[in-house]
Amino acid sequence: MELRLSVGEKPSILNNIYVGKVERILENINAAFVSLGKEGNGYFPLKEQEEAIYTFGRRGNPPLRAGDEILVQVCRSAMKGKLPALSGNLNFPGKYLVLTSGNKKIGYSAKLSKEEKARLKKWVEELTLKEKLPYGIVVRTNAGEAPKEEFFREYAYLKRICERTIQKGPGRVCYSLLYEAEPFYLSMIRDSYLEDLEEIITDIPSFCQRTEEYLEDLSPGEKQKLRFYQDKLLPLSKLYSLESAAEEIQKEKIWLKSGGFLVIQQTEAFVSIDVNSGKYTEKKKASETYRKINREAAREIARQLRLRNLSGIILIDFINMENPDHQEELFHLLQKFLRRDRIKTKVVDITPLHILEMTRKKVAPPVIETLREIRMGEEKDKNDTL
Repeated sequence: MELRLSVGEKPSILNNIYVGKVERILENINAAFVSLGKEGNGYFPLKEQEEAIYTFGRRGNPPLRAGDEILVQVCRSAMKGKLPALSGNLNFPGKYLVLTSGNKKIGYSAKLSKEEKARLKKWVEELTLKEKLPYGIVVRTNAGEAPKEEFFREYAYLKRICERTIQKGPGRVCYSLLYEAEPFYLSMIRDSYLEDLEEIITDIPSFCQRTEEYLEDLSPGEKQKLRFYQDKLLPLSKLYSLESAAEEIQKEKIWLKSGGFLVIQQTEAFVSIDVNSGKYTEKKKASETYRKINREAAREIARQLRLRNLSGIILIDFINMENPDHQEELFHLLQKFLRRDRIKTKVVDITPLHILEMTRKKVAPPVIETLREIRMGEEKDKNDTL
């Protein structure tokens, strides 16, 4: 289960592409501050300056300098006072492919099977025979189930969008929005695994219409899954217990069915997850007791990371991890549960103190931060009406 929230009518700038203006070069941190106009400044790593697309006057790969106008994409939202992260490698994602303007390599999702990857490589080779590919391609997990016709159609669509965006740059004034990413509800549909997408339900007419148009253009086969919900007696939020999910993400302690529990705490530097035996009373020897709780905890941890959208460095203290066999088992078990995560994750290692280290890519703020913003807004509106 995943939970994504949006703050009122405030649109997200994540994945948008702008004509940005270089404000300052900071050699000591190997970065530049690039202004997006009314959207504020963003952080641009200098290692990406070779991929920068200038809007006028400069050719080749000269060093970036203050005053340059370049095309930049917001690749990470602002979080906890940190500026949004920007990239010169423009990404145009679809359900099956991601087209990249700067990185010209061809990559394949690690979650594809050998048979799927072999078939998809032949399709990509066909594309390269038809034309010299001027862009990079990342073949996504969903491509493993894609019909060939849809795969090629999506490539053509993404190529048109990419070329149109880059060609617009030189003719637009600084700070112009060249490409607006899909709203969060469409990007979630796009990034969902096909086998997991059973139904698309909304009770918002404008969302339903936009989703229908999106599916008609890009995924006609998924259109029959869309349903407009109209039961006034039972709101959609109640039907799917969204309020309960919102309450769950605010709790530090999460109980497991076995009677054990997790304690999830987010600090400025990392996320800490502690596994405890709690009320577990089954009469087995201690090592088997801990093993059972840890296995259950691994599944729940993978779920909580998605539900709360926790990211960065994550440290997990499982119970009694001194047995090397149990360590190895948990390491691979957690990897298995994390394969369903749309966000890039990596189980790194187990430290000498028996702490499991993992990372999850930072893309957007944790859900609880967005929830706080929403509630602060509601409280402000309430006070304004009094």
